[in-house]
Amino acid sequence: MKHKYFIHDSSEIGKDVVIGKGTKIWHFCHVMDGAKIGKDCILGQNVFVGEKVIIGDKVKLQNNVSVFSGVELEDYVFCGPSVTFTNVNKPRAKYPVGKKFETTKVKKGATIGANATIVCPRTIGKYAFIGAGSVVTKDVPSFGLVYGNPAKLKGFACICGQKLLSGSRGTLSCPTCGRKYLRKNAEVRFLQ
Repeated sequence: MKHKYFIHDSSEIGKDVVIGKGTKIWHFCHVMDGAKIGKDCILGQNVFVGEKVIIGDKVKLQNNVSVFSGVELEDYVFCGPSVTFTNVNKPRAKYPVGKKFETTKVKKGATIGANATIVCPRTIGKYAFIGAGSVVTKDVPSFGLVYGNPAKLKGFACICGQKLLSGSRGTLSCPTCGRKYLRKNAEVRFLQ
């Protein structure tokens, strides 16, 4: 039976890996044992996926992304080129932690810009937007727009990716698509 996904001949796929229909795994990727990759994903050149990593549907990992064990990416996550996730908080070559990895969860629709580093353990909220080159050392709220080293909250992003504009009584709106949100402290909720 022919596979319903594409794997380039130069890529290495471990044992017991689940790959969803329509997924494309390009040149020189390495997917370790027990990883689960959803439907319609794209793994660009030289992507590394660690043991038992879970990747949702329609995730896009650009070239040179490293997703180590302990990381979970929900549906529609986008990682720009050379995004790196860590999984050990205090690594030492002489005193390895074995397989006791910290966890990082990136929720639905989040975007992580090129060359960003996500220092474990973290939760990146749904539709959060992390600027290129950022070093994320704290959790990012849903719809949060963060950038810098260390990354700091600079505003909020719409589902479509545009920076939200502040209105009256905690309302936020998108100048591009017109969607409306309600802000209470660092939490944002979609209104319409």
